[in-house]
Amino acid sequence: MKITLNGIGKKYGREWIFRNVSHTFAEGSATVIFGANGSGKSTLLQVLSGYVIPNEGSLVVSNGQEIASEKLHECFAFASPYLELMEEFTFRECVSFQEKFRNWQSGLNADKVIELSGLKHACDKQIRNYSSGMKQRAKLTLAILSGAPVLLLDEPCSNLDKQAQEWYASLIADFRENRTIIVCSNQVKEEHFFCDFSLDITHFKS
Repeated sequence: MKITLNGIGKKYGREWIFRNVSHTFAEGSATVIFGANGSGKSTLLQVLSGYVIPNEGSLVVSNGQEIASEKLHECFAFASPYLELMEEFTFRECVSFQEKFRNWQSGLNADKVIELSGLKHACDKQIRNYSSGMKQRAKLTLAILSGAPVLLLDEPCSNLDKQAQEWYASLIADFRENRTIIVCSNQVKEEHFFCDFSLDITHFKS
């Protein structure tokens, strides 16, 4: 999938978070968006996902031809520290629920997803009883192992200890092929070690 931003701008009230963002994320590329806390990088990622509507400009997603707006949700998988899982569900139920709406990466099924998550020992516990690190593992698993061709990751190593960061790196290495990946990061190299391109959101202040 190729994603093209044409003069994208977003404001809250009278304050512009960013303006005139024109950029193309090439098909199969891996890009990191840099910026300090509050700079707007997470907002830009939410615009890319369709969760936030920009105040100006346009976004085009294509795979040879433009994807219709009502189909865009099928193209993206998203993970962030502020994304809430259903706390009443067990992780096994989260996996089963997602499976009803989208495919996994080729060759995977629910049991294999749980195994790769590193959460098999706790897969029948409710998410509410997970630590912050376990919740982040669950979110990253559901996103990275989904069959979505575009992967959006906001500060993916948040709440992950060293062992979990190594797990994240391994999962990305195994399931990044033929996907367009965009990562938001505060210069944490463990989050974006695989990215070949970068975009600094601070260059687009009004």
